[in-house]
Amino acid sequence: ALDAYQFAITIDEKFDYAYRNMGDAFIRLRKYRDAIEVLERVLELSRPEDVIYEAIGHCYDRLKNFAQARFYYRKAVHLNPDDSKLYYKIACTYINEEQWSQAAKQLETAMQIQKAVPEFNLAMGECKERLGETKDAIIYFSNVVRARPKSRNGWEALIRCLYTGGFYEEALEQSEAALRHTEGKPLFIYYKSAILLALGKSKDALLYLERALQKAPK
Repeated sequence: ALDAYQFAITIDEKFDYAYRNMGDAFIRLRKYRDAIEVLERVLELSRPEDVIYEAIGHCYDRLKNFAQARFYYRKAVHLNPDDSKLYYKIACTYINEEQWSQAAKQLETAMQIQKAVPEFNLAMGECKERLGETKDAIIYFSNVVRARPKSRNGWEALIRCLYTGGFYEEALEQSEAALRHTEGKPLFIYYKSAILLALGKSKDALLYLERALQKAPK
């Protein structure tokens, strides 16, 4: 496919459709620098589009150049301010740099557009937890497990947050709920063991630890 697009460009260097497809092909091949080069050519040949800016931002994201990724995501937002996903992507660049307050601000905007998206709530919960706002983090993580009761990531984030926050009784209750909803995943047996130990129930904690080790010794 790349050869066909390159051939089209040799015929007409202003054939921006070929550049678009070539950029997409390079992204699929994880050749992000090549993708950036051809996508910037698209911007030179045609009217700016949010999808092109977003694609370039994605490439810089993959290259871990988060500042440049943000720059292009913001350009995309300027053209499409109602796309909640773009604010989420900007937030993720801040999360990758551990700039939790900045990430939370972007997530707030995303959630004003689409409040119930599990990914947004999970990211916001992480930000709130990192900022020491444990009770708020618990609310966001709870939103995730309500929306996706079989989600391992949601349950793990919620239980971990409750445990580190010292809410052991509630953590125990949620670990039991996680076991029911995830068909007894060993991870949550380990969590239950740790919580029981924190509650001073060492005998029960050891029994659950043995059960977890039998199911998932690694």
